[in-house]
Amino acid sequence: MNDVIFISICIPSYNRPKELNRLLKSIDTIHKDEVEIVICEDNAPKRVEVRTIVEQFKKETTYNVKYIENSENYGHGKNMRECIYHSDGEYIIYMGDDDMFIPENFDKFYDFAFKHRDCGYFLRSYSSISNNHREDFKYFNDDRIFEPGFETYVLFFGKSIAMSGYTIKKEYTKNFMIKDLDKTLLFQVYLMAEVCLKYKSAYFNTPIANVVGSDTSYFGTSKSEKGYYTPGIPVNESDYYAASYLEVTRYMDNKYGFDSTTLILKDLSKYCFYGLADLRQYGVKRYNQRATALKSLGLDCTIYFKVYYLSLLFFGKMPCIYVIRLLKKAKGRRLQLWSD
Repeated sequence: MNDVIFISICIPSYNRPKELNRLLKSIDTIHKDEVEIVICEDNAPKRVEVRTIVEQFKKETTYNVKYIENSENYGHGKNMRECIYHSDGEYIIYMGDDDMFIPENFDKFYDFAFKHRDCGYFLRSYSSISNNHREDFKYFNDDRIFEPGFETYVLFFGKSIAMSGYTIKKEYTKNFMIKDLDKTLLFQVYLMAEVCLKYKSAYFNTPIANVVGSDTSYFGTSKSEKGYYTPGIPVNESDYYAASYLEVTRYMDNKYGFDSTTLILKDLSKYCFYGLADLRQYGVKRYNQRATALKSLGLDCTIYFKVYYLSLLFFGKMPCIYVIRLLKKAKGRRLQLWSD
């Protein structure tokens, strides 16, 4: 590991040259000598366009940029590991190639991470941009440090699914570079679980990433993902995606002999509003089909699931989202819900 590089911005890239260009231009830091950019292109149809974007960016920037082209389509999990293999930073920050950094906030996070470099994982707040509306996702009222252990792993599980801004210490990942969970699309959550069990972690309350997303999903193109996801179809429309959360928790339960699945299932149920809301846009019939599939997994284990389900069924997506946004704005962060 290069002692000079503190943070490696790792970008698993697949077929989004314009969005990648937008992301690269959003990187804004005074720590140019201590930050590197690692891009692993996953053998996509638009590889040449991505290569052209990266080559032009390298001409215009003073950042150290590493560009790697995979020999085949590895898929989400393996490409995330490729990014780690090729990075030199003490910490890895993952960014989706269709997302962006928030101007001026990266250096605030850099300073926070440097101050707390005894931590193995940083849970970040982030912003989501949809239909020209920005919504912050904050989990606590302020920055916090967490001791290692089972409770932190359970607490962070559902909060670590979104990839952009996800930050973990490279050294602590080396014993957990497994392929067993690649079809889940949740390799990053597994890494978080292992690291948070053993090392201190922290929460940074200032959003550092804008999660923009794109209209097209490419999951399902690699060998490890075929049969579980279909390219062009959002992952939450897959019958497997919600079940994949429980594959990760059960993997951990089997490995360590505890029961995290019951607790995490309840937490996912409490905070599943946005997942259900995304499904509601496809009409009542499909919404009910997907809700039934979620119930079969046990996700209806709290009263919150039932309230979300019925509210979205009768009032639709946008009116319900409007109410949730008002409540979050009044509170200043995500609502703290209690178990029923």
